[in-house]
Amino acid sequence: MNGGHDLGGMHGLGVIDAERRMLALSLASAAHGRWNIDVSRHARERQHPADYLRNSYYENWLVGLETLLVESGLISANELATGKAEA
Repeated sequence: MNGGHDLGGMHGLGVIDAERRMLALSLASAAHGRWNIDVSRHARERQHPADYLRNSYYENWLVGLETLLVESGLISANELATGKAEA
């Protein structure tokens, strides 16, 4: 894509604000009500301690969200790995 809305990260136009995107993605994914904030935190904290410490704050949020999406059945592990919907 190279349209007018695809400016984030392009040379001279600033970086992509990963923190805002991760927060928005987390909130949108949780809106269906299949988990609460405590379950979300537990999903982040269940990863291997070395991974948790190596990741940035929002990388840990992404790992937790991926875990919840698969565990709740909203996506499959294969869909997560390939980035493609199965159905």
